[in-house]
Amino acid sequence: MQLLEKNSTKFNELVEQVLEVTKNPTDMYEVAAVLESIGWNDAMVNDEFGANDIFKIAEDIWSVTQNELLTLPINHAEKLDYVHYFFGILRSFIRGTIFALPMAVSVVAMLTLRFSLWSYEYLSLENATSISIGTILSFMVVGGFTQAIARRGFMYLGLGYYDIARKSTYYFVKLGYIMCVITAIIYLFINSIFSIYPMSMILITILYLLFLSGIWLSVTVLYILQKELIFTGLITAGIGIVFILFRLVCLNIILSQVIALSIVSLASIIMAHYIFIRAERKMEKGIAPTMPRRSITFYTSLPYFAYGFLYFTFLNIDRIIAWSTNNIYMPYFVWFRGEYELGLDFALIVLILPMGLVEVVVNELISNLLAHQKNTQAIDYEKLNQMYRSFFIKRYSLVSIFCVINALILFLVLVYVTNLHIVTFDFLSNPTILFTFIWAVISYSLLALSLMNSLILFCLAQPTMVSYSMLIALLVDMIVGFLLSRWIAYSWAVLGLFAGSVVFAILTTKKVFKVFENLDYYLYAAL
Repeated sequence: MQLLEKNSTKFNELVEQVLEVTKNPTDMYEVAAVLESIGWNDAMVNDEFGANDIFKIAEDIWSVTQNELLTLPINHAEKLDYVHYFFGILRSFIRGTIFALPMAVSVVAMLTLRFSLWSYEYLSLENATSISIGTILSFMVVGGFTQAIARRGFMYLGLGYYDIARKSTYYFVKLGYIMCVITAIIYLFINSIFSIYPMSMILITILYLLFLSGIWLSVTVLYILQKELIFTGLITAGIGIVFILFRLVCLNIILSQVIALSIVSLASIIMAHYIFIRAERKMEKGIAPTMPRRSITFYTSLPYFAYGFLYFTFLNIDRIIAWSTNNIYMPYFVWFRGEYELGLDFALIVLILPMGLVEVVVNELISNLLAHQKNTQAIDYEKLNQMYRSFFIKRYSLVSIFCVINALILFLVLVYVTNLHIVTFDFLSNPTILFTFIWAVISYSLLALSLMNSLILFCLAQPTMVSYSMLIALLVDMIVGFLLSRWIAYSWAVLGLFAGSVVFAILTTKKVFKVFENLDYYLYAAL
């Protein structure tokens, strides 16, 4: 027991941390697994306790738990008063909606100024096509990296390891930028061989691909640091820069946006780095964790990477299908359709408020679940399963009703805005915009429910379940959208989005019920 003699206070704290995860470890190897799951490795235990490796300290903890386990008191979760409970819900709701604020700012800018940081109402079809392809490629290329950043970043920040969180985040940011450059080179190479688009359109696509990718990576870094408002401010400032360059200096709109995008992306990276460094100074001295091997980092992040790629492909594939439908004049393989894009863009607003409610529900469920899990005996786990199945059904119904009401309110607001002639497009009399908007609103509302299911599964360390569901939904989206757009009209590609959203909602709901049937197993796997 040399470790106990060396640093008994720290050692006792570590024993308590282990027992918070597992009250009755079966052997020293389970203790070692728990230690690794909460962030300890060989280098850390050597620096902190002088142990040769994690198994040495696990052996000592195991021997201590055999003597002390039966005397451990049960830690009952404190019940919050109504005031603290209300403000906790309010914080979660605001955090969920704040992430969508940049989208809201962009929509408001389009309604009032007719342009945003990466779009403009009066673009030529050639430029609109180029920018749209660049935007879609940026989402698909870095979507997986943003999910990997969120997964690893939140994990290390939760453990208080800001240094390793920064290194891990920058590792995926670097990989994301490298992949963007590779994608740009491949896109340029393919176009040079097959002459799909003229060079002027190719260059615009590549510029927006590179700069927008930087934006998406930056917003993810600020999100894990819980600084979403900073990014919203940067987006607003970026739109202000476009206004100055385009309206006052009279530069070309694309040049104005590229300059603004580069400034916002660089400012985001600098701000994120500053926040990381400032947080690292508050870390407990003496703890200097090292980065896991790159192969381990990549392997454990792969399911989240796959989900990110599939998710952003799912959100954009119906556009590609609609824009490639050759039922009108098509000078190029993919040709921008403004009416379809307007319907989708304004339908995205329907996600803002439901995402706030989803954040509240998931936080409440996971917080209560962790508290109940610590104080539930093995013979009572079926009661716990039943309790949370009932909890999920009630919250699922609540979010469903909220999504329906939210969708109806959005529709009425847009009708009101259209009648006041605040927007330039005729929302009600244009059948393509109206058709696309209605089906997209329904699809995104279903997607909000699916994202609630996905977050629950992510919190219980089941990303593969989500990725599998997303893959099936994507395939359904592609098949249904392609067939209907070719058989009837290009705008019917939105029904592919609807069909995929229905499938995603059904599959993820089934997966959540599967988890709630064996909560003890999945909680153990998660911890």
